[in-house]
Amino acid sequence: MKGNILVVEDDATFRAFLETVLQDDGHQVQSAADGEKALRLLRQGSYDLVVSDLKLPGRSGLDLFRETRNDPSAPQFIFLTAYGKVGEAVAAIKEGAVDFLTKPLQDPEVLLRLVRHVIQEQLRERDYLSLKQCEAAGLPPEELIFAGQAMTPVRKLVHDVADTTANVLIFGESGTGKELVARTIHQLSSRRDAGFVALNCAAIPETLLESELFGHEKGAFTGAMQARQGKFELARGGTILLDEIGEMPLALQAKLLRVIQERVFERVGGTKEIKADVRLIAATNRNLREEVAERRFREDLYYRLNVFPLQLPPLRERIDAVPVLTRYFMQRFSLQSGKTLKGIEADALAALERYRWPGNIRELQNVMERAVILSRDKVGKTALPEEMLRKPEPDALDGRERLKSAEKEIIAEAIRKHGGNRRLAAEELGVSRRTLQYKLKDYGFLEES
Repeated sequence: MKGNILVVEDDATFRAFLETVLQDDGHQVQSAADGEKALRLLRQGSYDLVVSDLKLPGRSGLDLFRETRNDPSAPQFIFLTAYGKVGEAVAAIKEGAVDFLTKPLQDPEVLLRLVRHVIQEQLRERDYLSLKQCEAAGLPPEELIFAGQAMTPVRKLVHDVADTTANVLIFGESGTGKELVARTIHQLSSRRDAGFVALNCAAIPETLLESELFGHEKGAFTGAMQARQGKFELARGGTILLDEIGEMPLALQAKLLRVIQERVFERVGGTKEIKADVRLIAATNRNLREEVAERRFREDLYYRLNVFPLQLPPLRERIDAVPVLTRYFMQRFSLQSGKTLKGIEADALAALERYRWPGNIRELQNVMERAVILSRDKVGKTALPEEMLRKPEPDALDGRERLKSAEKEIIAEAIRKHGGNRRLAAEELGVSRRTLQYKLKDYGFLEES
């Protein structure tokens, strides 16, 4: 909940004071000594909030507000004013400014509380708009799909392979988001304007799977009353995802191998060759090497599919993604149900972070859908399933505690090395300043300092 803030104040000493107070709270701050420079900065950049004196040389703070407020991307305004100008500040609030504070500013925390509230509300609004866009597009933003440090290398590989013609084989337990990653590859590729077609090989009876893949001609089998296109035809020019590829029967694996090698296929009951103009992505929760060793999967097909492998980690190995995903699902189901929830209680979130998630992200999604239904104001522990409130097994808990202890020591060393400079520490650790700020608070450094 840190923002990009513009400070507009003609008093150099007070301006420097405001910059320091806001920067120490983790915000990005730029400043201007007059309304003219402030207007130029507002036209050049993007700001979440303007903290401005009402009385400025030349163009006043109120003039600045009025000139920018009709811009759809205009930031919110908080005004600072002397006692004698309170009337003007009240007028500004009636015109849409957030609030005003009187000078001199006796307690900086009053300003910080107001700033945090404004930034938080803007963040919620942006999340709401982003969520509506996601719902319309059917694909969450990449920050959600690849949430958690363990997904950082996966995200890079996805961007590397997306706009190539290479076959991709995605490995991962059920519920880890294999289809979402496949859809992301499609959206990043030059085939994005054509179709994305997904087929779960485990969900189709063996007798019908060939027809689902390649289509059939009229009369090809009992019940084939008319010719029908298969998934490979429907995905022409686009991408096809064969999910749970390890469930495909051996006889059909041989036919799929021919399609990959020769880029042609025939419908069931047909003789005409049809060009297979598709990008192929396969996914599985099985160990295909073991399947090959047990002769349940063709070795030649395995190597044809495994040109560019992607391994998705289970949710228990990316627990740092749980808060992000929890918030997303809470907002998503709140939107669908017409509720306005204020967040999740700390002890409920802690319980979700302790849980092992055998069902991965799909299980978290189901848990949050239920939690939203049961919640009125905030999501609390009473809205969670009972098994998530039990203490974890000692070995799992000890392992996570050791990991947290090691991370805390690494962060402490980086802070010491750079003399308390959080920006330099964040750069060395390879994380954003916002992430470091969150970690410092989580481990108690901020309270200690």
